[in-house]
Amino acid sequence: MIEVVLGVSGGIAAYKACELLRLFTESGHHVRVVPTAAALQFVGAPTWAALSGQSVSTEVWDSVHEVPHVRLGRRADLVVVAPATADVLAKAATGQADDLLTNTLLTARCPVVYAPAMHTEMWEHPATVENVATLRRRGAVVIEPAVGRLTGADTGKGRLPEPAEIFAVARRVLARPDLRADLAGRHVVVTAGGTREPLDPVRFIGNRSSGKQGYAFAHAAVARGARVTVVSANVALPDPAGAEVIRVGTTEELRLATLKAADEADVIVMAAAPCDFRPARYEPEKIKKRDDEDAPTLRLVATTDIAAELGARKRPDQVLVAFAAETAAEPVALANAREKLQRKRADLIVVNEVGVDRTFGSDNNAAIVLGAAIEPVRIGNRAKEDLADAVLDLVSGRLSDTPDGG
Repeated sequence: MIEVVLGVSGGIAAYKACELLRLFTESGHHVRVVPTAAALQFVGAPTWAALSGQSVSTEVWDSVHEVPHVRLGRRADLVVVAPATADVLAKAATGQADDLLTNTLLTARCPVVYAPAMHTEMWEHPATVENVATLRRRGAVVIEPAVGRLTGADTGKGRLPEPAEIFAVARRVLARPDLRADLAGRHVVVTAGGTREPLDPVRFIGNRSSGKQGYAFAHAAVARGARVTVVSANVALPDPAGAEVIRVGTTEELRLATLKAADEADVIVMAAAPCDFRPARYEPEKIKKRDDEDAPTLRLVATTDIAAELGARKRPDQVLVAFAAETAAEPVALANAREKLQRKRADLIVVNEVGVDRTFGSDNNAAIVLGAAIEPVRIGNRAKEDLADAVLDLVSGRLSDTPDGG
């Protein structure tokens, strides 16, 4: 059974950790909650004990004969601190150990995930910035906080991500504990979803892409320590924890947002499905259907090939991953993909078969990855996050040893 330590520090978002605890326990994990004394001002010990089925303590002096400050860290397969306040981040970065949680953090030899929550000014303060950088350099996964409503009337960056999204990151870390944040210090840009090209105020040309594969790449990259930007086109999914999400609608909006984000990116994953064509003319009023008239003829024009534009301006130290959604048989699909790989100047291209009941909207995917200097890599049908990890393994091997600013 997986042993998880859930550390809870003293922020208003402590109540959300109850939902995170439920997700862990319902997935069959054995969870020991270790709150700080301040956290118990928000959620009492009886609540944690009832939800976890385990005793709750904040002090190293409780059950001293069991040496809890050492035992908990040694036995844990994963430590998650949610919410992680500025105070706990500072103590963890400087190696302080004045309660059971900070002692556990010092003795843990397993992966550690921090989900910060605090006011924007505290998150952006140079001290917190340096503490987060220190923890990341040591291999911890520090999830970027979400943007939204904070305590009182304040709004900004510092909100705890939704528990389900924190749990998604934790699952990826548990699935690949050997990686230990191999993308720490890297900036990964992921496009996701499908663009829509308006015909009139109520109609558009679009495609079936759900954005699940792109968001799976975001989950996997966050769990591997990366700073992640998602350019999201018409996706109806919760924001991936730890990722900055930029919402777009059309192919041109996707192009502009991706080009801007790519300027400082180490990795660009073009998982979105941009429309290849758009209406040549946009009608400002709804096109009426009239019984005495034939249906209007729709003239289309090509949209910009965003991946090719990125490939043309790609830096030598960047890795560009393109996608080829194919409906043809494999020999033809691979031939098409090889041509795209060369034309787009991508480092890797992910070839997958798509259709009405294939890939789009599914939780699973299968693909073949092509690269200029590698043999084709076949990734069998599996969860989209597992496929994302398999592709990121190939990406990680192509990155230089030292990340920018690392």
